[in-house]
Amino acid sequence: MTPTGQPLVCPVQPRYEWLYIYAFVNPETGESQFWLVPEVSKLAYQRVMAAFARSVGASEQHCVLVVEDGAGFHVPPLEGHPPGIQTITIPAYSPELQPVERLWDLTDATVANRWFETMDDFTDTLGQQCAWLETQPNLLSQQTLFHWWPLLRN
Repeated sequence: MTPTGQPLVCPVQPRYEWLYIYAFVNPETGESQFWLVPEVSKLAYQRVMAAFARSVGASEQHCVLVVEDGAGFHVPPLEGHPPGIQTITIPAYSPELQPVERLWDLTDATVANRWFETMDDFTDTLGQQCAWLETQPNLLSQQTLFHWWPLLRN
């Protein structure tokens, strides 16, 4: 019991660990990349974006457009995104415009409503699902290629 007018102070030990998925998908081809990251932050976003740019060969000669949802952590470094990465931000509160939003049911399929003994078990299961999804371009294209999506014309 605490004296009247005094806040109750109770030490707690947080028992949560977090894991986030950063996902990239090309709706037209179904090509995808999934990154499992322990935090959502500006620094984590910048590092994933830099690694993504390297992995797809983004450069002044090879431009890649990334559609973002305007989350507060979608902030490029002061020097800007890596060369070749261009971003477009969809209007606030419009997840139906973001193709990657349609993938979360697929990523969650093996982990939803399950209990995992350890975070490593959870990460392994989710990582295997994401790796499998990367081998399923037709499935991902079916989920993300909206009828109004602009197709590249070569």
